Amino acid sequence: MSMSKPANAQYDYDLFVIGAGSGGVRAARLAAMSGARVAVAEEDRVGGTCVIRGCVPKKFMVYASEFARQFEVAKGYGWSLGEPKFDWKTFIASKDMEIARLSGIYVSNLAKAGADLLNGRAVFKDAHTLLVTGREGTRTVTAEKVLIAVGGRPQMPKDIPGMELAISSNEAFHLPTLPKKIVIVGGGYIAVEFACIFQGLGSEVTLVYRGPNLLRGFDEDVRSHLAEELKKRGLRVVLSCQHERIEKREDGVLVSHLKDSMAIESDVVMFATGREPYIEGLGLDKAGVELNAKGAVQVDDSSKTSVDNIWAVGDVTDRINLTPVAIREAQAFAQTEFNDNPTTFDHKDVATAVFSQPPVGSVGMSEAEGRHQFGKVDIYLSRFRPMKYAFMNGDERVLMKLVVERGTGRVLGCHIVGPEAPEMIQMAAIAVKAGLTKTQWDATCALHPTIAEELVTMHEKYVPAELAAAE
Repeated sequence: MSMSKPANAQYDYDLFVIGAGSGGVRAARLAAMSGARVAVAEEDRVGGTCVIRGCVPKKFMVYASEFARQFEVAKGYGWSLGEPKFDWKTFIASKDMEIARLSGIYVSNLAKAGADLLNGRAVFKDAHTLLVTGREGTRTVTAEKVLIAVGGRPQMPKDIPGMELAISSNEAFHLPTLPKKIVIVGGGYIAVEFACIFQGLGSEVTLVYRGPNLLRGFDEDVRSHLAEELKKRGLRVVLSCQHERIEKREDGVLVSHLKDSMAIESDVVMFATGREPYIEGLGLDKAGVELNAKGAVQVDDSSKTSVDNIWAVGDVTDRINLTPVAIREAQAFAQTEFNDNPTTFDHKDVATAVFSQPPVGSVGMSEAEGRHQFGKVDIYLSRFRPMKYAFMNGDERVLMKLVVERGTGRVLGCHIVGPEAPEMIQMAAIAVKAGLTKTQWDATCALHPTIAEELVTMHEKYVPAELAAAE
């Protein structure tokens, strides 16, 4: 592949990438492989949020936490087991070794592609000039094009007394011991996932959220179904409530004082109340880069900022904050700017998963979104006991839901709560993204016995009682 433009000797690099997370590394590698002179600056470990303190280590924690339930299921199938025992320090050491290995692969891939890795914090001096500060001091670097891929960071409340006693999700990966009791604050996927993780590992968990229900932005049936399943598993959820203050007693116990006069004792208080673009001190004003109303870097459909030679991808733009999205945005940028292949990424119908217990998979429109955009929609909904747990008289329920445009029959959304939901939603996303109709879904023969077969065997329309009259 050839570069779209010859190297500009006026600058040190053709492309300078700020941030060696999934998006930044992908863009850097593709650009370097085209023949461009590329450098990447990273102030922390290579791999970014996903590899170092996000998706990957969190999924390892999810796997670890699921065994407690599976031991119970095994007994229902006739297995005799000894007393299960979990060793937090052993797990954390193994997790850290794997994360180090994956980070090393990222470093190696950059080197193989021919990109320079600069260990240090890069900030703008102007639109083409950056100051990179590392252990060996500060150096000045110039670049024709700059890509901002610095990601996001946990957003911690600043108006709650005692917040210095709390941790964010970043610290949750490195706790010295497994807490006996933990309070987790938040109602989004990060809070819900960590609540399930710590409960599965044996901690007594209280999940506190100021809203009326968990997972704001997801389909309402998904939200209510998951909340019910969490209660069945013994997770304590306190809704419509928030912190007034946190105090530490002489015995080291943390006390969370909530606004309804409730007080909760715990070893750890973790806030997972949102993330924000990591732009502080980046020097965007010196480069002329504009922010949007939410404080994220403003970009167009091609990920270009308000400055002609500067682009941004990933969580720093606050579009869809998912690792695969950052990678696809970065890939489109590199293809367009360095491979003569104008490309944009379509942010519509991106599948997402919540690795709770049970997990959630979702793609496309919720029922409310479908009704707002198309007026009348048809709903197909099924709740049932999965075969694996019905055998042992378990009370778990799976939820499957399709949102269908009434006029065309096109499937607008698919939502699943239950075992292997994330795996199923990846495949369902192909059909939703392709715009297939409910008739085409139904023409697909079921694979029996599976949970997934329900996706192609829901033939009866579901009409909520409150909407029956209107229908």
